[in-house]
Amino acid sequence: QEPLVESGGGSVQTGGSLRLSCVASPTVFRRCRLGWHRRLPGQQRRELVAKVGTDGVTNYAASAKGRFNISRISGMNSLILQMNNLKTEDTAVYYCAADGAYCDRAYWGQGTQVTVSS
Repeated sequence: QEPLVESGGGSVQTGGSLRLSCVASPTVFRRCRLGWHRRLPGQQRRELVAKVGTDGVTNYAASAKGRFNISRISGMNSLILQMNNLKTEDTAVYYCAADGAYCDRAYWGQGTQVTVSS
């Protein structure tokens, strides 16, 4: 099983919503902090969008607060990012990621494109 498999990207107009999903292998889900990062157009580095620890504590980038919600679904080993009130500046490739002290190493998903148009 792949450590992280994403789905749910797509195209939407400003003000719309999208839901990103990431299915993790059982070991990764149980041991690792999980998060979403994104790479904006023309940028090389990825920036944190939101993350959630194994204890359920969440952390959001300022740009995501109040609009995005991250959650872990234990029964499905899934990480969800609900994105509401999307803006054109949210256009990016979004990556699921796993890391943390009890994670054997950092993992990245393959990325999923989110395009927001006006």
